[in-house]
Amino acid sequence: MLQIKDVYASVEGKDILKGISLTVNAGEVHAIMGPNGAGKSTLASIIAGKEEFELTKGEITINDEDITELGAEERAHKGVFLSFQYPVEIPGVSVTNFIKTAINENRKAKGLEDMPASEMLKKIKEKADLLEIDRKFLSRSLNVGFSGGEKKRNEIFQMAMLEPKLAILDETDSGLDIDALKVVANGVNKLKNKDNAVIIITHYQRLLDYIVPDFVHVIMDGKIVKSGTKQLAYELEEKGYDWIKEELV
Repeated sequence: MLQIKDVYASVEGKDILKGISLTVNAGEVHAIMGPNGAGKSTLASIIAGKEEFELTKGEITINDEDITELGAEERAHKGVFLSFQYPVEIPGVSVTNFIKTAINENRKAKGLEDMPASEMLKKIKEKADLLEIDRKFLSRSLNVGFSGGEKKRNEIFQMAMLEPKLAILDETDSGLDIDALKVVANGVNKLKNKDNAVIIITHYQRLLDYIVPDFVHVIMDGKIVKSGTKQLAYELEEKGYDWIKEELV
């Protein structure tokens, strides 16, 4: 599904990614771990096409289609979803209206008409029930006054409604208590299937207790330096990153 081939990237002229190659197949969950400043969030942003990050070399394809030159919105229409570490607040725009607009923009990009209101309402009810979301929550202004857990629950709801091919969760566990963490994990586990893929970017092994990855990759200094199974995440929790540095010397 996703192929990243020898990608180099910079931010404000500073080289961050230095030759990343990664293949993520449909049905897989990949965890990206690494110390602060290693390039984890830059990788997420480069895949999603955020414009402040410059891809200086390499290629990114989704289902064999080259998306390297596409903007963030076009990539979203191709099925790429990025959850943010710090979701934006939009006063006066309800969760429901925001998601209706996002879905219909996606449909428009594919040459389809707006989703009929009855179908939209049915889908909203179905996904809200799946994620155990109170209907009152959906009428609130987007992320305004939301707790950290509520913001993450809202992002998982957006993911459920948009049904992306590739979901990237960028440090979605940052600042969450254990109950909120379980809400996020439960939602992701209910939404992953054989036709989509998930990339989880995290500092900590604890999220991976609830969303079990097929592969764990360690990024250091802009490169993937080690890959393995979930067991690798346990080793990182126990030993930190220094032992990998020692292996590389």
